[in-house]
Amino acid sequence: MKLVGRPATWVAVVAVLVVGVATWLLWPSAPQVRAQDQMIQVLDGPGDDQRVTLDASFFPPAGGGKAPVVLLAHGFGGSKQSVREPALRLAQEGYAVLTWSARGFGRSTGEIALNSPDYEVKDVRQLVDWVAKRPEVQLDANGDPRVGIAGGSYGGAIALMAAAHDGRIDAIVPQITWYDLADALFPNATGQGPQNGVFKRMWAGLFFSRGGPSPAVPGIGTAAGQETPGGLAARPAAPPTAQEVRCGRFLPEICDMYQQVAQTGQATASAVETLRRSSPISVPGKIKIPTLLLQGQRDSLFTLGQADANARAIAATGAPVDVAWFDGGHDGGNGEVDWIHEETLGWFDRYLKKTAGTDRADNAFTVTRDGGRDPGTRRPVQLHATAAGYAGLSGTGQTSVPVGGPEQRVASPPGGSPSSISAVPGFGGLAGGSANLGLSIDMAGQSAVFDSAPLTAPLQVTGSSTVKVRVSVEPGEPSPADPAGAGEGGNEDGEARRGDVTLFAKLYDVAGDTQAPILPEGLVAPIRITVPEGGSGEATVTLPAIDHGFDVGHRLRVAFTTTDLGYSTPAAPAVYKVALASPAVTVPTYAALRTPSTGPAWWTWALPLASLVAAAVLLLAGRRRMRDDHDPALDSVPLRIDGLTKAYGNGELAVNDLSFTVEHGQVLGLLGPNGAGKTTTLRMLMGLIHPDAGEIRIFGHKVVPGAPVLSRLGSFVEGPGFMPHMNGRDNLELYWKATGRPTEDAHFAEALEIAGLGKALERAVRTYSQGMRQRLAIAQAMLGLPDLLVLDEPTNGLDPPQIREMRAVLIRYAAQGRTVIVSSHLLAEVEQTCSHVVVMHRGSLITTGPVDELLRSRTPVNGSGPRLEDVFLDLIGEKA
Repeated sequence: MKLVGRPATWVAVVAVLVVGVATWLLWPSAPQVRAQDQMIQVLDGPGDDQRVTLDASFFPPAGGGKAPVVLLAHGFGGSKQSVREPALRLAQEGYAVLTWSARGFGRSTGEIALNSPDYEVKDVRQLVDWVAKRPEVQLDANGDPRVGIAGGSYGGAIALMAAAHDGRIDAIVPQITWYDLADALFPNATGQGPQNGVFKRMWAGLFFSRGGPSPAVPGIGTAAGQETPGGLAARPAAPPTAQEVRCGRFLPEICDMYQQVAQTGQATASAVETLRRSSPISVPGKIKIPTLLLQGQRDSLFTLGQADANARAIAATGAPVDVAWFDGGHDGGNGEVDWIHEETLGWFDRYLKKTAGTDRADNAFTVTRDGGRDPGTRRPVQLHATAAGYAGLSGTGQTSVPVGGPEQRVASPPGGSPSSISAVPGFGGLAGGSANLGLSIDMAGQSAVFDSAPLTAPLQVTGSSTVKVRVSVEPGEPSPADPAGAGEGGNEDGEARRGDVTLFAKLYDVAGDTQAPILPEGLVAPIRITVPEGGSGEATVTLPAIDHGFDVGHRLRVAFTTTDLGYSTPAAPAVYKVALASPAVTVPTYAALRTPSTGPAWWTWALPLASLVAAAVLLLAGRRRMRDDHDPALDSVPLRIDGLTKAYGNGELAVNDLSFTVEHGQVLGLLGPNGAGKTTTLRMLMGLIHPDAGEIRIFGHKVVPGAPVLSRLGSFVEGPGFMPHMNGRDNLELYWKATGRPTEDAHFAEALEIAGLGKALERAVRTYSQGMRQRLAIAQAMLGLPDLLVLDEPTNGLDPPQIREMRAVLIRYAAQGRTVIVSSHLLAEVEQTCSHVVVMHRGSLITTGPVDELLRSRTPVNGSGPRLEDVFLDLIGEKA
C-alpha cells in the first residue's frame, strides 16, 4: 500500500504526533509543596478529660497567601500517610490542607471510638480551631475558617458527623461511607431494621481483627488507594496488650459490643444504639451544607443505599446535594482516582473558592458506566452518564418484568457450610477491579431460582428492584433458630426468635444456557422472615441497588440462597420451601440519565486519529477530483436539504424525503424523539455517509465526502474525541494542525474563552469529567469561526450556569452573521436558544419555522402560552 499525497503533509502529521508525545513526557511538574508535620494536642471524651495527641501534617497552598483549607480524613486502618498524595494535589491547586491520623491509628494516641460525637468528632472540632489560627488559611470570621472536609469510608463518616456538629464546616465530600452503621453491619432487605438484620460476619471480623486483607478505596485511602482493617498495621511495633489481642485499639465498650454480637450473630439494642451514635442517622436535619456523595457500585460493606439515605436526609434541609455512583468501592476498583479528584476539586472550587466554571450542577446525579476498553492500552474506559436531578433508588420510572417458577425446596446446611459465594469482602481489588469477579457460586440444593422470558428490548436497571417472596418450613423439619443455635428470644442478649428464616436474594443477568449468569457487582440482599409454625411468611424484598444494562435476549433471574460466605447463618440445619408471592420483579429505570457516547468509548478517544486515517483513505483512493456541483443562486444560503433519504440495511427508512432550508443568522433546533433520524441527518450533512436520494448543499455546493465546502463547517456530533494523554490546549492545537489550515486562521483565544476550563487546560484530558470534555469539544468545533456550526447535544454534562453561558455564546455567534444548528433533547433550552426549529419524527419532517410562530399557532394551555415541549408532544402525537 502506498500513501498518495504531498510528502510535506504526512511529515507534518507525524511531527504533530511526535510533538504531542514529547509534550506529554516533558511537561513541567507542578509546584513543590512541603508538608509541615505537627503533633496537635486535643481534649475529648464525654467529660472532655481525655488528652490525645494527633499526628498531623499541614500543607500550605502552593501559590502562597491565604486560601480555603481542606481537612482530608483517612480510611479505617490508615493514617495521615494514606491521604498524602491527594493532599499534595489539593495544595498544588491553591488550597491549604490538613491531614491527621485519627485517634487510635498511626502515631496518634487514644482508642478507636468509631467516629463518636464524644471522641473523634470533638477532635475534628479542635483541628478546625487549629487551622483557624494559621496565617495561610482564609477566614470567614474570627475563629471561623473557610473549610471543607473530604474522606473515604471511615474518613467519609467523620466528614458527615463533623458537619452535623460544627457549623463552621462549609462543604463536604464524603466517599463510600455510611448513613446508619447499624444497618450497614446488620442489613435486612425486608425493611425490618438492624435488630432483625443479618450480621456481616466477615466484614466485621476484618475490621475488629489484627491486620487482614485491604479493601480498595480509590481516591482517598492510603497512598496505594487501600484501607487496612484492624487499625494496627500503621502503628509502631510494640507488644500487643490483652485488649489489642482481642480486637485492636478500640474503646473497651466497643470491643465488648463486638465480642457479643460476633458470638450471637444478632444486633442487641445497645449495639444498635452505639453504632447509630456514630452515624448521620443520629443527627437528622443537622447537615445543612453543600455535600457531594461519592459511592462505589462494588461495595458490599456500604452499599449505594447508604448514600441514598444520606442524600435524602441532607436534601431535606434544602442544602445542595450531588450523588455519584462510581466504578469501585470496598470490593475493588480504583480506576477513577483522577475523576474522583476532579469532582472533589470542582465541588470545593464552587463552595470554598466560590469560583465559576466548575463542572458539577447542584443536585445532579452521575453514574459511571462501562465504555469498553481502550484498544491501545487495553485499560477499561469509563463513561459518566449524568442527569440534572437525583430521584433515589426507585428511579424516575419503574418496569414490571414477569418472572416465574415453581415452589422450590432449599436446604440450609448445619453451620451454614458449605456456603454460597456472592463476593469475598475486601478481596475484589485482587481481580483487578473488574465489575464482576466471576466468584458468584450458588451451592446446589441451597438456592431457588425464578426466571423471566428472554427480553425483547434492552433494559437499563438503575436503582433497587423489588420482588415479593413467600417462605415456609418443610413439614417435619425443626424450626429455624438463631445463628448460634441459642433458642427463642430476640432479647437484649441477641438471641434470634424461633421461626426466623434467613435467605439471601440476588438479581442475575442470564445470557444463555452456555454462559454463566452474571451477578452485577457481586451484591446480595440478606433477609430474615418470620415464619409461623405450620404456616408461611411473606415479605417484599428490596434487591441491591445497581446500574446494569440487560441486553435483548437476556433473562432476569431472581435467586434466593440459604447461605452466603460473608454473613452469619443459622447453626441448625433446616429445609424451606420458597416461592414468589407475586410473579414479577419491579425494576427501576432512570430515563433522564444521559450516557455521553453511543459508540465504543475507545472510538471517542481515537476520533482525532480516525480523522487523520479518513483523510489518508481519501488520498489512497487516488485523490479523484469530483466535479464541484455548484449552484450560484444558493451562494448566500448556509444550508439547503432537498428530498434527503437514507435507509438502514434492513430497508427501514432512517430519513424519508426530508427538505428544509436554514438562513444566515439563525440558530436552528433539530428536534425529534430517539429514532427520529436526527443523527443520521447530521452525519450526511458532515459528509460522513452518503444519502440514498436527495441532496445537501452548503452555500450552494453539494456535500460529498471530502468536498472543500466542508471546511466552512464546524461540527461536534456523537461525543467528544481527544488524545487522552495530552492536555486540553495541546489537543486543540493538534486538531488544527491536522486540518492543514494556517495557524493564523484559528481563533484559539476565543475558543479557550468558550471552554472556560481555566488551569484544567494544562492537565491531561484523561482526567477530565464529561462536562469538561464537552466544553472542550465545542471550543474545538468553533476553531476557525466556521460559517455553519453543527452541534449534537452541546449542553450534555453542563451545569445550569454553564448551559446559560453556552446559550448566550450560540446566540451571539449567530448574530454575527453565522448559522448554528443544534440537535438537543432539552426542549426548554431549545425554546430559549433557537430562533427556528425543524421537528422530525420517524425520519420525516413534521414542521419547520420560527419558534415564536410555532408557539403562537397552538392553542393556549391553561390560559397561558404553550411551552415548546407541549407543542412538540402535540405534533408527535398527531403523527404517531
